[in-house]
Amino acid sequence: MMKLQSYLLLLIPCLIFGQQNTKVDFKTATSNLTLNFDQQSISGTVSYEFEVKSSIDTIRIDAINMNFTNLKINNKVVVFKNSGKELQLFKGYKKGKNTLTFEYKATPKQTLYFVGEGDGKQIWTQGQGKYTSHWLPSFDDENEKVIFNNTITFENGYEVVSNGVLAAKSIKDSLIIWNYQMTHPMSSYLVMMAIGKFQKETKVANSGTPLEYYIAPNDVSKFEPTYRYSQQIFDFFENEIGVPYPWEVYRQIPVKDFLYAGMENTTSTLFAQDFVVDSIGFNDRNYINVNAHELAHQWFGDMVTAKSGEHHWLQEGFATYYALLAEEKVFGSEHFNFQLYEIAERLIGASRTDTIPILNPKASSLTFYQKGAWALHYLRENVGHENFQKAVKSYLLKYQFKNVETDDFLAEINKVSDFDTQKFKKEWLESAVFQTKDALAVLNKGPFIRAYFEVSGLSEKSFSETEFTYRNLLKGNGFYPLKEEVIYQLQSVPYENKKELLKFAMQNSGIRVRQAIAKTTREIPDDFKSNYLTFFEDASYITREIALNKYWSDFPEERISVLNKSRNWVGLNDKNLRVLWLTLALATKDFEQDKKVAYYEELLDYATPNYESNLRQNAVTKLLFLDKNDQNTLKYLVNALVSHKWQFVKFARENIRNLLKSDIHRTFFEKMVPQLPEREKIQLERLITEKI
Repeated sequence: MMKLQSYLLLLIPCLIFGQQNTKVDFKTATSNLTLNFDQQSISGTVSYEFEVKSSIDTIRIDAINMNFTNLKINNKVVVFKNSGKELQLFKGYKKGKNTLTFEYKATPKQTLYFVGEGDGKQIWTQGQGKYTSHWLPSFDDENEKVIFNNTITFENGYEVVSNGVLAAKSIKDSLIIWNYQMTHPMSSYLVMMAIGKFQKETKVANSGTPLEYYIAPNDVSKFEPTYRYSQQIFDFFENEIGVPYPWEVYRQIPVKDFLYAGMENTTSTLFAQDFVVDSIGFNDRNYINVNAHELAHQWFGDMVTAKSGEHHWLQEGFATYYALLAEEKVFGSEHFNFQLYEIAERLIGASRTDTIPILNPKASSLTFYQKGAWALHYLRENVGHENFQKAVKSYLLKYQFKNVETDDFLAEINKVSDFDTQKFKKEWLESAVFQTKDALAVLNKGPFIRAYFEVSGLSEKSFSETEFTYRNLLKGNGFYPLKEEVIYQLQSVPYENKKELLKFAMQNSGIRVRQAIAKTTREIPDDFKSNYLTFFEDASYITREIALNKYWSDFPEERISVLNKSRNWVGLNDKNLRVLWLTLALATKDFEQDKKVAYYEELLDYATPNYESNLRQNAVTKLLFLDKNDQNTLKYLVNALVSHKWQFVKFARENIRNLLKSDIHRTFFEKMVPQLPEREKIQLERLITEKI
């Protein structure tokens, strides 16, 4: 009986929201907002227009830890309740059209982030799921779609971005007022703002849609490689999806220490600064897949939104699959099929422990995104590309600016094909099992994948049996994974037997194959040294990092020489090459003794809150490698516990837990506690008092 009661209690919030959506329809939200960076707060006025369809006792607006004043319904002051989680309205509204206005202030602990300092400061939001209610009184339920119009006031000299078209911009003293207008409704989790020092370039899609690309002033030289293929992807999607881009403008903004790779806020995608790259970094970590994924969401998720978490794959599965289709357009069918193969391998590997199916709100990201994409690929291959395209177009037009369930999409498939969608739903969406046999049958249609499977099978044979085939593969023009697989299979072969093959591959292969050689070289033979040193010139910061680390380790007598060769390297956004260089410079006994202090201070500085968490984490890792008893490093490791970025917090917790196993480190941390700011003190004390 107790279990049943608990179950019913869990259902109550859903019942409340379901009831409100049928009885009340919020139409528009007009906000006038001001940000205070020093106080990390937001305040302003909000006006809602809503329609009461039938009698309702309480109207609820989600609002986390906010203060409300001057609240009026239909221009009259009314009684309301602020629960700390909801704004609850009881009186003053009538059947039909109503208006609600109020002033509010909040100091959000999440969702609205204040990052950096000075000219480098930024403010940005991340409302994915149901979190916009931490900074804007709104609706956690994705089924409540509203037209949001935001006016935002901030300091002169900063770009301010929100959803929709910039309708007006005016100056008031040292402030600028930015007015953004939307035409169509959207779910609250897609409301956004971003503020920072940016430069903007505007392109125009073939359809006439303005495409706005933002970048920090000091990254202007990285504009082209960062946004490479962006317009091509946009034009491809409009053609492939068959439905014009549903909004008036599309913009993309990179922000510091973003929580994820990207977020598809309506009209305005935010993405991680990590994807801002130069032409070399493009080869290591480019924005193309994330770019396409977030753009696809403008149709699949923003325009047509799942009714509940059970149908979340209609957003993430579609966005993942269309991103793969965009990559196929850019890089070709072999790349596309190899990506599908690698996804299938991940799904097969995870299937032993990942046992929740797609149609379950508790499914993993791997399931929603990548299994969802594979389900769509299997469906498209079986109903035919043209029929699939017709069904998708019909589905989007029928449900535009509305909410959907899986059966709504499958019904459109049924209209264009006699394919058994019920069997598909049962096997691909309701079963936790990945349909390996069906996936392999689809993959085997492509000649490249068949060739890849054949090469993979060579690992079971001796080198004498495979040498001739390996040589032909390395000489051939096959897609790089074939050659990469050969290099991995050569790992166990003695160097004397394979050296000619390796040297040939070094001279006649691309970045990926050369990187595989750099990774798999356990010890650098003397007669391979000159070959290995050529990795220092590769157009890959990752290959250079592998090569510098390995060569410095293998040849102590040449450490000063290789440090001089790599002195000016910087690398990716986490300064992977500069941080490694500083570490090796400090670890090399006879190298520039008079500059050791300066090198240490530079490396330590990268661990401070002045930088993004990926660089800080890289620096802390290297500092702990050099000296895990360095209390300067431990101080910044503790500071990481209060970062807004959960990945960095996890890194700090795991390292501190390991260090606490040592009595000396436990003493270090215990003595540190009284000197810490309150938030850091609380977090460190929790770790110190944990049961080991």
